[in-house]
Amino acid sequence: MPLSTFAKKPLLDRAKARLNRFLGPWGVFMKGFLKHPVMVGAIIPSSHHTVAKMLAPVDWGNTKLFVEYGPGIGTFCQPVLDRLRPDATLLVIDLNADFIDYLRKNIRDSRFIAVHGSAACVNDIIAQFGFKHADYILSGLPFSTLPDNLGPVIAENTAKALRPGGAFLVYQYRARARAFMAPYFRNIDKGYALRNVPPCHLFWGWKE
Repeated sequence: MPLSTFAKKPLLDRAKARLNRFLGPWGVFMKGFLKHPVMVGAIIPSSHHTVAKMLAPVDWGNTKLFVEYGPGIGTFCQPVLDRLRPDATLLVIDLNADFIDYLRKNIRDSRFIAVHGSAACVNDIIAQFGFKHADYILSGLPFSTLPDNLGPVIAENTAKALRPGGAFLVYQYRARARAFMAPYFRNIDKGYALRNVPPCHLFWGWKE
């Protein structure tokens, strides 16, 4: 490698570090969207209004394990941790290594676990950490654009992972997400978050 390249590398690294600090979590989110748009599904994180409305039906006093698919830069993570019991766990799963790395560096909470993996493997992942089931599972994954028929696989494995009385919480920009849930959840409540960009559909699928 030419000496000039060695000289330029530290400058490029410092410039990249300054840019990352300037952009902050938005830069991480945009990078993740550009690398895996069909997995992220949106270029703007969910609004505080959407977060509060989505989490409203959760029985936090009886929640020991809360799982999230596709946490991105953690829009839901801190609100969930703020509501969780001191002895409960938030376990997030994402295929995007950049998001997982960002969350591990920025969320310092003993109740938080970030896993680089697929939501389709949720049962294996929760068992790995000593849990038999999850109480609630949250997802913002874009079911209608997931590759390799992953949508139905994730919905089926989610139903298996939940305890009776638990729920699959889904926020989506297309109402079609309900069709992926319906074969595995008889009771599905629905809502809509207008104060979001773009507005999104909310679903709560309850396990009997």
